[in-house]
Amino acid sequence: MAFWVACLLAAAVAYFIGSIPTGYVAGRLLGDIDIREHGSKSVGATNVLRTLGKWPAAGVLFVDVLKGVFAVVFARWFLNLLPVSPEAATNSQAWISWGICLAGLAALLGHSRSIWLKFSGGKSAATGLGVLLAMSWPVGLGAAAVFGLVLASFRIVSLSSMLAALTAIVLVCVLEQPFPYRLLVIAGGIYVIVLHRANIQRLMTGKEPSIGRSLQ
Repeated sequence: MAFWVACLLAAAVAYFIGSIPTGYVAGRLLGDIDIREHGSKSVGATNVLRTLGKWPAAGVLFVDVLKGVFAVVFARWFLNLLPVSPEAATNSQAWISWGICLAGLAALLGHSRSIWLKFSGGKSAATGLGVLLAMSWPVGLGAAAVFGLVLASFRIVSLSSMLAALTAIVLVCVLEQPFPYRLLVIAGGIYVIVLHRANIQRLMTGKEPSIGRSLQ
């Protein structure tokens, strides 16, 4: 019982970390604007790039990735504080994986459904990358590499994000990973793709803007 209470507390902290509206704060501090009223109306780094420029966007991207990293690092640290006997240590680590899984999902939910923005937000791609890097760095680096390659080739952030999410799903299933981590990456990857459904429609009609072009 105490373990699941600790998991819920870790997930709550992860949600609040994820819900920090970095793009919205950047808009208010750097441009005195509500970023949700400009461009794609998203609070993600891509809309910050179109609205405020590359350096604010880079800062938002960096912080959004860190949110995912911190959420997982905190959950792992907090759950490892729970007292366990040496005999139960191995089994405890298996259960802690479930707690980390819950915290990772909470961070994604926090970014896309921020309590500070009336439960709206971004598409969780950057925060999801942070979760991946902290949870399983080979999966995170693989997803980041695909994102970078697709972005360099097509200059479309949404396409890069969705293909990175798909890559993460494939890698977590191929590589040796705990079962809870696989569930997290599969569920989180699908969630990120679903959040891009409007982008998918624009991609299919050829109307999705590339970097440097405004949303029509």
